[in-house]
Amino acid sequence: MTLRYIGSKIRLVDGLAPFIGPYTGRGRFVDAFCGMGSVAASASRLGWPVLLNDHLSSAAIMSAARLTPRTQASFSHLGGYESAIEQLNELGERHGFIWAEYSPASLKHSRARIERRYFTEANAARIDSCRSQIFDWSREGLIDPAEERLLLADLLSAANRVANIAGTYGCFLSRWTSQSQGTLILRARDLADEGTPVDVSVGDVINVDITPDDTVYLDPPYTKRQYAAYYHLLETIVHGDAPVVEGVAGLRPWQHLASDFCYKRKALGALVDLIESFNARRILLSYSNEGHVDLDALTERLTGASSVKVESLASIGRYRPNQKASARASEVSEYLVVIEPKAASVVGRKRMTARR
Repeated sequence: MTLRYIGSKIRLVDGLAPFIGPYTGRGRFVDAFCGMGSVAASASRLGWPVLLNDHLSSAAIMSAARLTPRTQASFSHLGGYESAIEQLNELGERHGFIWAEYSPASLKHSRARIERRYFTEANAARIDSCRSQIFDWSREGLIDPAEERLLLADLLSAANRVANIAGTYGCFLSRWTSQSQGTLILRARDLADEGTPVDVSVGDVINVDITPDDTVYLDPPYTKRQYAAYYHLLETIVHGDAPVVEGVAGLRPWQHLASDFCYKRKALGALVDLIESFNARRILLSYSNEGHVDLDALTERLTGASSVKVESLASIGRYRPNQKASARASEVSEYLVVIEPKAASVVGRKRMTARR
């Protein structure tokens, strides 16, 4: 995985696995804020059927791709997976939306007349070619939804390898990095021979369809960082659209995806409402000591649960987007809150804004 995703649990999956446990034939593992899908992948390896959800399409696509087995990605109309990747790499440049808005070409072609340096002109034009070809194949029925997600995820990984950024897409760097001068090349990933069933949804977490037998994993935002703004460019690539973008960073409209969990005054109430709305067998909540919500306050509010336990997982290095941040980095303590709700009807589920 090449994408450095804020809040990634890749370093915690071994510690989380015992709490997930092997699949017993009951329910699904619902990763309701799936991010890059590292925890869902661990659950799948334990035999769980998985439901992935995120309010960002790019996150859901990246997560689904890492759980896609070779049996679901035959690419029979294109001569196989590796052949599809090769065909994308052989495409010429296309001067499309990514080229016009997120490369130096934006100085002349964007409405703002700002020189944005997310990608070189050549790499941005290659992104435009690849995303156009993937959507053409999909419209022509040459690839199915699982294959489309896989290729889009491979394109996002390739784009990230040559992106001129510090770690997220909140803004570009003023000087070109050495990696950004490379050529965008898609790579075929190693696919498992078989996999467990995987369903994918994109949207507000409150709308995820939870059954009484499900185990729900929650990894909401902990701090003020809004994921929709930090990863806006990845969303534009996977949507294949050409939104009106604003400012130096060229942000696509994202405020409608703003998360209550990112506001200190709203986070506790939003988290309690979300947990109490789920009629699930178990709820596993990841959280850290740097989050907006105090865990003691959370456990006190969860009076409707039959059991609430806070387990210490590990202390890990804080997210470090650059060398300056690395120099002053400290550690973050990560916890898992294990909640076993009392049986409850979902009829009265509360409506709220609770997004990743």
